[in-house]
Amino acid sequence: MSKIFDCVTFFQENLQMELRFSILKNIVYKFVVCESIYDHRGRTKTINFSKDDYPEVKDKIEHIILTKKFPIKNTPWQNQATQREYIFTALTNANDDDYIMFSDSDEIPNPKILRNLKLKKKYGIFFQKMFTFKLNLFNKYETPWEGTRICKKKHLKSFDWLRQKVVSKNLKKGFWRIDKEKNIEIIDNGGWHFNYLLEPKDISKKFKSLAETSWDKKEFYDEKIIEAKIKNKEDLFNRGHKFQYIDIDDSYPDYLINNKNKYSKWILNE
Repeated sequence: MSKIFDCVTFFQENLQMELRFSILKNIVYKFVVCESIYDHRGRTKTINFSKDDYPEVKDKIEHIILTKKFPIKNTPWQNQATQREYIFTALTNANDDDYIMFSDSDEIPNPKILRNLKLKKKYGIFFQKMFTFKLNLFNKYETPWEGTRICKKKHLKSFDWLRQKVVSKNLKKGFWRIDKEKNIEIIDNGGWHFNYLLEPKDISKKFKSLAETSWDKKEFYDEKIIEAKIKNKEDLFNRGHKFQYIDIDDSYPDYLINNKNKYSKWILNE
């Protein structure tokens, strides 16, 4: 029987990891958390993850730390790719037919889908509902979000390739576009993207370390501006998006439904 390896790169998203482990612990065989001592700009950072913080799943977690300094001439995008590819070092015990999932840490696949998953194509893309700032602040503008990717290990060429090149728009390309990967299955109801589920100071810190450098402006990373946007349910990127309050209902993972009090800080009251 195929096992599931759940792989993420990590910066500072401990809340999202707590949710991830709690939601997926009965489905996933091994959690791989890849962290670096450098951010994507090449600056040193502290190690922010410890599997000791998650005793219930500690034995399922492999925390790997990339200590090699990124080449000086690399771009932030190349640094991000380097960290992603380092995940391969934790997959030596995975078999060719085991499933490898790759997500950003705030993209959580639906365990009900995973429980009986049998891909018909080589690659799968989980179409996920996006929530921004709060667990129940719905972002209709970026839903469905193309989040978690999955494939069997024997088909995994590269983690960065899986993220950058296995995309749904390829399916609209003509048959002559043999340069585009089209052996892709769309997985609807594929989970949740809990985007920017962070304090304003942590959102600001994230902006200053991302591979994307176009947000290195005070209008994006100023903590007071971020705080006002959260309060007003407004998009961080000045696109005019206004997010929508919804109830925590049975479309959410059972773990969240049963632990609303624990996460009340991150649940918006209408």
